[in-house]
Amino acid sequence: MGSAAIDELRNNASVKIKRYTVPGIKDLPVACKKLINEQSCDIVMALGMPGSDPKDKICAHEASTGIIHAQLMTDTHIIEIFVHEDEAKDEKTLAWLMDKRAREHAHNVIKLMLRPYDLEREAGTGQRQGYEDAGPVGL
Repeated sequence: MGSAAIDELRNNASVKIKRYTVPGIKDLPVACKKLINEQSCDIVMALGMPGSDPKDKICAHEASTGIIHAQLMTDTHIIEIFVHEDEAKDEKTLAWLMDKRAREHAHNVIKLMLRPYDLEREAGTGQRQGYEDAGPVGL
């Protein structure tokens, strides 16, 4: 997923990229905070692939909570990109989902940093990263 996100960022924006790999998703919050505080990153993408066991779901939730805390402590956006092992019916679909979600979130990073008006225009349209968009709610 990291390679897909980096590829998308490089092909669509002029940005400096710092990659920081950790052994597991519970290590992501401190890694994100270190990238912001020690490397002066303006935004961070936190990519991970939690397993399908109940304990993995709990670990993913804890990592997500930690990422939220890191955002609040640093006043910096951290875009969380998790693809759970059981989100797809087979390995081919899972690989496709990992690539697509990473790339679509890379575009969200570009929008947050360089084109926030695109996010305003898309608000309420049911955008999803990975699988098909939900679409707007008909009121």
